[in-house]
Amino acid sequence: MKLSELKTGETGIIVKVSGHGGFRKRIIEMGFINGKEVKVLLNAPLQDPVKYRIMGYEVSLRHSEADLIEVMAVDAAPHTTTENTQYNPAIEVDQADPYEPVLTPNEAVAAANRQRRTINVALVGNPNCGKTSLFNFASGAHERVGNYSGVTVDAKYGYTDLLGYHFELVDLPGTYSLSAYSPEELYVRKQIVEKTPDIVINVIDASNLERNLYLTTQLIDMHVPMVCALNMYDEIENRGDHIDYKLLSTLFGVPMVPTVFKSGRGVEDLFRTVIQNYEGKEGETPSYRHIHINHGHELENGIAEIQEHLKREPDIRQKYSTRYLAIKLLENDSETEKLVATFPDAKEIIAHRNETAKRVKEETGKDSETAIMDAKYGFIHGALQEAKYTKGKGKDAYSITHSVDNVLTHKYLGFPLFFLFLFIMFTATFTLGQYPMDWIDAGVAWLSDVVNGLLPDGPVKAMIVDGAIAGVGAVIVFLPQILILYFFISYMEDCGYMARAAFIMDRLMHKMGLHGKSFIPLIMGFGCNVPAIMATRTIESRRSRLVTMLVLPMMSCSARLPIYIMMTGSFFAAQYRSAVMMSLYLIGIAMAVLLARLFSKTIVKGEDTPFVMELPPYRFPTWKAIGRHTWEKGKQYLKKMGGIILVASIIVWALGYFPLPDAPDMGKQAQQEQSYIGRIGKAVEPVFRPMGFDWRLDVGLLAGVGAKEIVASTMGVLYADNDSFGDDNEYNDEGGKYELLRHQMTSDIAKRNNMTYDDAQPLATLTAFCFLLFVLLYFPCVATIAAIKGETGSWKWGIFAAVYTTALAWIVSAIVFQIGILFL
Repeated sequence: MKLSELKTGETGIIVKVSGHGGFRKRIIEMGFINGKEVKVLLNAPLQDPVKYRIMGYEVSLRHSEADLIEVMAVDAAPHTTTENTQYNPAIEVDQADPYEPVLTPNEAVAAANRQRRTINVALVGNPNCGKTSLFNFASGAHERVGNYSGVTVDAKYGYTDLLGYHFELVDLPGTYSLSAYSPEELYVRKQIVEKTPDIVINVIDASNLERNLYLTTQLIDMHVPMVCALNMYDEIENRGDHIDYKLLSTLFGVPMVPTVFKSGRGVEDLFRTVIQNYEGKEGETPSYRHIHINHGHELENGIAEIQEHLKREPDIRQKYSTRYLAIKLLENDSETEKLVATFPDAKEIIAHRNETAKRVKEETGKDSETAIMDAKYGFIHGALQEAKYTKGKGKDAYSITHSVDNVLTHKYLGFPLFFLFLFIMFTATFTLGQYPMDWIDAGVAWLSDVVNGLLPDGPVKAMIVDGAIAGVGAVIVFLPQILILYFFISYMEDCGYMARAAFIMDRLMHKMGLHGKSFIPLIMGFGCNVPAIMATRTIESRRSRLVTMLVLPMMSCSARLPIYIMMTGSFFAAQYRSAVMMSLYLIGIAMAVLLARLFSKTIVKGEDTPFVMELPPYRFPTWKAIGRHTWEKGKQYLKKMGGIILVASIIVWALGYFPLPDAPDMGKQAQQEQSYIGRIGKAVEPVFRPMGFDWRLDVGLLAGVGAKEIVASTMGVLYADNDSFGDDNEYNDEGGKYELLRHQMTSDIAKRNNMTYDDAQPLATLTAFCFLLFVLLYFPCVATIAAIKGETGSWKWGIFAAVYTTALAWIVSAIVFQIGILFL
């Protein structure tokens, strides 16, 4: 029977995993191997995906993915505790073998570091294992974020001084394995190879040893100096587990230290062990020696044959373990195949790989990739048995989680509670955030007044006040809202609710071609597209992440609100304003749904992302950790967007300011008309004629390229000689400005179409609605395009977003206008 056929509460034994590609690899790496017991825990509110328990942890799968896993009901299974994978004890290695050098940094760098008593340490581990807790505990506030160019994944760098040594720490992204499946896995591999640390601290969730130790076996293959931290050790003590961790250390050839990073327990012992390994020599103690995971004689013969070829490449031996490369080739790892393709005897190496894979298939009935993964889990299972690992019967971390999940993911309560949390989040963001926003706004206005009073009139003063201060103020003013928004998101991520939100929403998102985790960034887009795009990095799948980024501009950010208020307030009766505003938001959502489906089937093709997502137990983070995460993200927002908005604001200001008018007393309205941006607006007027726009509307749209906040004030100047429209977040007809704008715009339309004023009024209302549609759909601000470039690592997608949104806006508004005039 299939796993999807098991009912809630039923248990089965895995018999076979079908499927192919990334899904099959990921599912086996996460423990879905022959002989393992899997239990159905609960269905999402929409009955898909489903939560399962395997290897002591919980994971969600869609029905379509569970269809690919064959199980046998526990009652029908001949046994439930033994494994179908054989335990082969580790292969002892000659520690003096010149072809088995430990992966270490450049000799000169290593010597200099030794003299300075500096140790470079990389933290590696599964997601939710407590890696970042160690980093935060050890490094305090001494940290910075860095990444490779063109890569969206971040690593955090910090340092600490302990026991007479200076430790340079790098907190690498959480990863389940070192495959070429996700950006995180490739990033961790690249960091270890290219920026080789002196010691790797492999952080292991002690409450889930079997799954976590899979990554440890891959690090052993890489032959990196390593110390394991058995973190959350208090949880297994509370549960009553037993394990001889010293014997386990000997079996793996890696020192293992029990720790509880939340309280700091074991941290000093951990770093003392790091120093001992750094100063000692591999092979001196049973718990610090290099071993080989035994994959069975056929695979081991194949690995040895491939190694013979790889050993002829001296440059490679300095960067990689030849055994590790041979294993990766047998796993059909695409990145390793690219590397080997550059070798002179690449064809022979691949031929050996193919021959080995063929022999393994004949002997075991499995492909070489599955056979390697099974062998690793077989070794882990056997080692844990030898170390007398038994699980206690006390309460584990999931006890409370199950009670909470019964409510939060309930069939009927799940959605209402989720939307209640979102309502609280956005209410807090926009109500609490308004107070500091007003203070910052007042501060920016005060600074403008001060500079106005100090500097003489002229281009320099205008550039500083209207360009630089106004531009930077437009970024800083949103910082309180963004910090509050990130506070809630950081809390949801760290406590484990974000995974449940994705679990609840996945069925709806999947129909759009997206991942369940896409929902939160899309909702954030209603506040500001920039942090929403930055928030897409929580989505593991590159395909879903990219599609989410591309459709995010359809979400009406708060900067568009003054434009909506200005046009609806001027052209629509009070009873229709709310309906028109709501229609704009609904049209944006509908466009996002349609475009997501279109992009996922055409432009951003690729394998559908499996919903293999761990649902960790609820753990309540400390306020210090939440504060740190919130401020980190706020700093990133300021760094990324401050410069972009500043440059864009100065460019838009310069186009609206120059050339200088001949008459010094020329009004703002006339000055805008004769400026470069006014001339550009008139030049492109024919392009926008199909939707009834004149040059003034065109100038407003062009001004919005820098920041949407500028559109309302620019149009207010052009039509009503009043720049206060940009300050309106609610209807405010101060001085009859809405009436003035409507009268001027209607008069222009009447004059252009040779109509009476009364006849032109319906056409003006239609033009205003088409303008609102254009603002909704067109070119996101420069900061949004820069954010897309920053997250994708390529200008290609940023430019594509700019072009497609503008083309879409033109087509939709032109169609609506042309159809609309048929009914007038």
